Amino acid sequence: MALEGEYLGMPVHIDEVDREYFEFFGYCGQQQLRAQRCVSCHLKRVPPTTACPFCSHPESTWERLSGCGTVYSYGEIHHAIQPVFRAHTPYLLLLVELDEQRNEPEEFDGLRVQGNLATADAELAPPDLVGRVGIGTRVTVLFKTIGTGLAVPLWMVDEEVEQPDNPWRYPIE
Repeated sequence: MALEGEYLGMPVHIDEVDREYFEFFGYCGQQQLRAQRCVSCHLKRVPPTTACPFCSHPESTWERLSGCGTVYSYGEIHHAIQPVFRAHTPYLLLLVELDEQRNEPEEFDGLRVQGNLATADAELAPPDLVGRVGIGTRVTVLFKTIGTGLAVPLWMVDEEVEQPDNPWRYPIE
């Protein structure tokens, strides 16, 4: 049986044949951020894959993550290709480096997950918040339920931790 839902009016369908993503988004539906952990080299990986990208071993287990991290990079979208996103521009697509496994297996490696910047109620962030977030901002995961047993991970500013005074932002002309 597939995981099905709707995000911002767009249908979402994840078939169980895509076992890795089916499991990942199923955990998200349980309000859990998880990564695969290789049974051979013990390194975690996101996004999920059929084999370890570090040692090629095919077996893995799922490990729960803290859901805390730092904005590693971002894209600020001002021209939405999907019409449903136009009402939300500008919005941010974040690349978040999770606290777990930083600089492993080598320096500058780490677990990184994409997702939109959102408010605490799992809605896309308004322009004033978009303008304050940049590289170095500390964020935490939250989940937007979009169907039975299905949720998407989003990111909100972590108000519980110290934030950088001036997170780095791309200059906008």
